[in-house]
Amino acid sequence: MTIHMRKLFLSVVILAFFLPTSQASAADPKGKVAYLTPEEGGPEFLVQGEYQGTMAGDEAFGANVIARGKGNFEIVLLTGGLPGAGWDGKSKQKLQAITGPDGIVSITGEQFKGQIRKGVLTGKTDEGHSFHLYKVFRRSPTLGAKAPENALVLFNGENVDHWTGMKIEENNLLGIGGRTKKKFNDFHLHLEFRSPFMPDHLGQARGNSGMYLGDQYECQVLDSFGLEGLDNECGGIYKNARPNINMCLPPLSWQTYDVDFTAARFDDSGNKTKPAVVTIRHNGVVIHKNLEIEPTPGGGQNDAKPGALFLQNHGDPVRFQNIWIVEK
Repeated sequence: MTIHMRKLFLSVVILAFFLPTSQASAADPKGKVAYLTPEEGGPEFLVQGEYQGTMAGDEAFGANVIARGKGNFEIVLLTGGLPGAGWDGKSKQKLQAITGPDGIVSITGEQFKGQIRKGVLTGKTDEGHSFHLYKVFRRSPTLGAKAPENALVLFNGENVDHWTGMKIEENNLLGIGGRTKKKFNDFHLHLEFRSPFMPDHLGQARGNSGMYLGDQYECQVLDSFGLEGLDNECGGIYKNARPNINMCLPPLSWQTYDVDFTAARFDDSGNKTKPAVVTIRHNGVVIHKNLEIEPTPGGGQNDAKPGALFLQNHGDPVRFQNIWIVEK
């Protein structure tokens, strides 16, 4: 990442970062509730998110505060800073927090006690070291990237002419559950997505979709904010590889995938000689580099030949915008 991109990515932005919608929440037939606006998310949404600051006055720390429903939170304290912005990828500690009758979120855990109030996470360790972390709103450096002249614009909010099985949802956003009419071989893809806020749900039941390259290689789309970063979590290539780092931003944040894809190669007899290769940047950070991949379950193909871009429907109101592709 260039210095310019890093500065942009680390910038603190106003709540306009979250796109308001006319539809506040959605529920599937099983009763799952997904909030589509910060307002509907309520107090829990205001508390959850990314925090960064220091401990003992000078040691940098970051924190992922994850909403777990009914006023409960899980806090992942990260030594050095936030993912992609100082964290070493290893050192972390998990804490628990709960909202009291006074609206203050109290933090408990081994060696740590504190609170979250008005966007500030404060407390002390058992050794007496104080920590102060402030809520931040990060923005992908490629969010809103303009399609180059030689790009095929797959979705810009105006129509779904390039898709089958897709429809436009609230505020001219693309819904889920369809694929492009055209198949692609080698390409660069830019795609922007937003997971809903679903604090009462866990794992695969929380903002689930999938970006299937060639209709057969799934890069997960999931609300995996603050989680381990597995192959079935956001940024993971299902059954192939976990992301190098979990760059998933909090729910209702617009996020980006920038993909360089080289399709599998075949000889004159139709035998595969080379697997597909992919490099993926999640919110501007490389999470897979020149990774050889094999087809994954759930797509429309498994033959490693050129295929469509497929956006999976798992029943959660994940939304997409600004999708374009440059064929190589």
